[in-house]
Amino acid sequence: MILPPRSPNPKELEATVLRVFLKVIDLLGGPRAMAEKRRLTWAASLMTAAYAVVLAQEAMWSDEAIAKELGLSTAAVRQILRADPETALKKVTEMAEGEGLRTHVAGGLAKAAYRAIRQGQEEPRVLGYFLERFVEMMGIPLGRPGAQGCEGPGLPREQGNALGKAPGLAHPG
Repeated sequence: MILPPRSPNPKELEATVLRVFLKVIDLLGGPRAMAEKRRLTWAASLMTAAYAVVLAQEAMWSDEAIAKELGLSTAAVRQILRADPETALKKVTEMAEGEGLRTHVAGGLAKAAYRAIRQGQEEPRVLGYFLERFVEMMGIPLGRPGAQGCEGPGLPREQGNALGKAPGLAHPG
């Protein structure tokens, strides 16, 4: 009997896939290094591998379910999921400029990135950038705990505060 895949929150899955993808880029030396080494064409393979790894690890999907979802063969999904992260990292350092990315290497990189994220080794620079943009976009005033006009953990209580701008959140007090 084949069990249907577990379906965690789709937004959480998407966020995790993005985090894994960004960590893979970081493992490759960042966007500039990828451009300099003519590896920008790898992006689609890396994203696909990130999806496959996250669906297998977080949602506990089968190889067949992942293949159907991503439009891949089951064999390709198996190559991604059985790839060795250390071998992939070593292989990337040995690859010539502009050389194509193999499925098992993309899978190994995605697995290495997923493991790093689960161990708390995320790239704070990337997360910091996105947080700064979010704060700007939402018009969230940044205060210090104990600053005048703030209550509790440094959150202003007036209508124009962060909680008033974020849908579905209410002030804890």
